[in-house]
Parts: sequence; structure tokens; C-alpha cells
Amino acid sequence: MNSTRLVVGSGPEAGTVILDLGQGANPGLVMHRASLLRELLAPIPQELLHTNKKLTSISPGAECVHISFEDGSTYTYDAVIGADGIFSNVRKHVLKDAAAEEWSASPAGFWDSRILVPYEKAKSRLGAEYFELDRQYGWVGDGAFIMHDILENRSMVQCVISAFERDPPKDRKRPLTRESLTETLSSWLSGPIAKGVIDLTLEEPDPHGYSQWEHKSTSTYTNGHVCIVGDAAHAMTPWQGFGAGMAIEDAMVLKRLFANITSPKEVGAMFKAFDAVRRSRCERIIHSSRETGLIFCGQDEEIRLDVDKFRNSLASRWECIDAIDYQSHEDEALSYLREKLLGQ
Repeated sequence: MNSTRLVVGSGPEAGTVILDLGQGANPGLVMHRASLLRELLAPIPQELLHTNKKLTSISPGAECVHISFEDGSTYTYDAVIGADGIFSNVRKHVLKDAAAEEWSASPAGFWDSRILVPYEKAKSRLGAEYFELDRQYGWVGDGAFIMHDILENRSMVQCVISAFERDPPKDRKRPLTRESLTETLSSWLSGPIAKGVIDLTLEEPDPHGYSQWEHKSTSTYTNGHVCIVGDAAHAMTPWQGFGAGMAIEDAMVLKRLFANITSPKEVGAMFKAFDAVRRSRCERIIHSSRETGLIFCGQDEEIRLDVDKFRNSLASRWECIDAIDYQSHEDEALSYLREKLLGQ
């Protein structure tokens, strides 16, 4: 899919189309995260992948890093890059334990529920008119947001309910019942989409929602010969659909930097250059994504549920993501690297 249609989902203007995203010269592509992961892993030789490994310790050495795993295995490397998720063990090492707590992930103010439903079932419950094109639909409204998109060659449909969250549960997990969903979507029930998505959600075994957490800020992405990337460095909410994109940008910059060092002694400077260019961009998009969620859920004080204000605000909302010259971004990182190497 390369088109996303935003529609009002609640109130007197329910069903009104706000705008279609992805209509320009560079529309992008919407895909299921499992499909993306499958394609990314496909070219990697299997002997380089070691699954079911839990990191237990990281010990800096002389121009190297020693790492240990729960299964008793130990390794020594010139550099370690941690991409181990929002509650990363590598992050704790990079930030040091006390600082890691200060910069830890925290609730962003929303929860969501995601389910996969067979295509024909979703089409019959939600309405055939929303399946004429392979398009992602986002329904914005009072206190919540509903999304559905077609996946895996029209075999599955992803349905998402997201909502503004005032009291996040400590374990991030909340049970979903007809009573709770009806209360959350009370102003949506006379509209075209909420009842069908509620029914599909409750037909799943043990339906639950999960709080969205994020790293609002982070003091550094590197410590010596250890660096963090992806959600380990900059976990963000999904409202602008760019969490995986940020991780790919991380890899792009690191590839350029690695190609311009010649010794393990230069790894520390290289990671500092990475931190210098990546952290400010990542944190800007973390905040933009959260603000986009407030708009989608009708919580922006200025916009609320005004269709024209929605349209004017959302049309340019992705500029902070798209307005980047990747060649210049890499060049800036390389410039930082050369400065740091000269200072060694």
C-alpha cells in the first residue's frame, strides 16, 4: 500500500474524509512489520544469526568489549551495537545503571490494541466500501483512533484501536472488554467503523491493550566501544509510523562511519560522531510523533475535532521526517568523525 486515507470517526462529521496521505511524488510504502522483518533477514547468512541469546554482562577491555550471555557463552569484539529493544540491557550499560533509570522509558499517554483478521472476515464486518483499494484507513476522533490496513497480498487485515490514556497500568497491559471499549469509544458508536472493530477485537482470544512507552530524551547513545540504536536508543510512539525507519537511518549512518575507520582505536570516536548527528533528529521525531497522537485522538486544544483544522495540521505533519537530505546527514556524521579523530 502507498496510500493512507484519514477520516473522521466520531461526532456529527463521522465519515468525512480529511485527506489522503501519500499522494505526492514520493508516496512511501505501508507494510506489515513482520513482512519488513522477513525481507530484511532474507539475505543474511543463517550462520551469522544466533537466536535465543540473553545478554547478561558487558565488560570494556583495551580497545575491545567482552560480552556474556545467559547460556554461558562469552565473546570479545571491537565494537558492540545494542538493538535490544525499549528495555535494553545494552542501554543500561551505555547510560550506567543510575543514569539509565533517570533516562528510562515512560508512558507516552496512549494505549493500543492490534489484531490480525482474515481479509474476508474484516471486509464483511467493516464494510466492503473500505476494501475497494489496498489502502490504509486511519479514523480520527474523540479520545481515540482506529486504523485498518490490508496485508499479505489481501489475505489478512490489521485492525488497531488506540486511545488517550490517563492512568497507565504499571505492567503496560490492560484487559479489553465490551464495557471498557464501549466506554472508550462511546462517542464513536453512531459512526461507521467503531462497532465493527470492537466486535472483531473481542472475538480474539484474551484481548488486551498495551500502553505506548517512549524514551522522551536520552543523554547519550554511546559509551566507549558500545552504542545503542533503534528502540534501545530512541523508542517512540507509532503515530507517524517511523520507528523502524529511524532504526534504518541509524544503520545507514553507521555503515558510512564504519567505512571510514581503519583501526579499533577509532571505534569510540566513530560512535561519538554517530551520537552527535542522530540524537537530536531522533528526539525531535519522538516529540512530533506524540503530538501527532494527540491530534489523532482529538486532544489538541486548538484543533479538537475541526475537520478544516485537522486537514491543515496533518498535511504538513510529516515534513520533520521527510525534510532530510540523507547524503548531507551522512556527510555531517563523517565531518564529526574527522574532527574527533584529529582531537585524539
